[in-house]
Amino acid sequence: MSKRIEVEDLNVYYSDFLAVEGVSIDIQPRTVTAFIGPSGCGKSTFLRTLNRMHEVIPGGHVKGRVLVDGDDLYGPGVDPVLVRRHVGMVFQRPNPFPTMSIRENVLAGAKLNNKRLSKSDGDALVEKSLQGANLWNEVKDRLDKPGGGLSGGQQQRLCIARAIAVSPDVLLMDEPCSALDPISTFAIEELISELKNDYTIVIVTHNMQQASRVSDKTAFFNIAGTGKPGKLIEYNDTSTIFTAPTVQATEDYVSGRFG
Repeated sequence: MSKRIEVEDLNVYYSDFLAVEGVSIDIQPRTVTAFIGPSGCGKSTFLRTLNRMHEVIPGGHVKGRVLVDGDDLYGPGVDPVLVRRHVGMVFQRPNPFPTMSIRENVLAGAKLNNKRLSKSDGDALVEKSLQGANLWNEVKDRLDKPGGGLSGGQQQRLCIARAIAVSPDVLLMDEPCSALDPISTFAIEELISELKNDYTIVIVTHNMQQASRVSDKTAFFNIAGTGKPGKLIEYNDTSTIFTAPTVQATEDYVSGRFG
């Protein structure tokens, strides 16, 4: 299930503007990789290139290669919709479909992918996905109620259930806890630790403690100034990044001297 991601010299553009420059990174299967760095340094932009969400933005395009188990996501004839099925995404703010029930929310992706599910198969997939997102026990008696009626932390776990229902290989999370309270944040962090047994996970976070708690590897991005492209400065085991980084800018950032 879980896949290796290799990025080779990726440049990310908004029309003519170079937003992220020259990123090469190798992300191993069944690991959690955290992207950290100051606001505006291209972390989320780069994250969105890993499932071709970046090109949804008008003028958004890339140069370079993103390989998932050796297959180039940007190769000729590759369907971006198929890419997004294999590389799921969880956003900063929980975004369940408010008019849909909890059950319909979980199945939304599977149905978009033209899966014809019998009621029993659908029920089984809903239960499995909600179990996987540690939400089943809280919602199993109200699956027909609107997803928008859940608390923020539950909504985010519902979005994770929706993402894993299509059996992706990779899960991308763009600051998945930034809109949540500490207890919900803890629940999501625990969940990330469990999910990495099955998925390759990449998370963008502004929270240093979170990066050090949940990730195996950390990538530090930085920017030389407004209007300049974001760059990958240092990538290593999380413990090394936080205790013995090799680049001064990384040390300044993780020790709180800037950012």
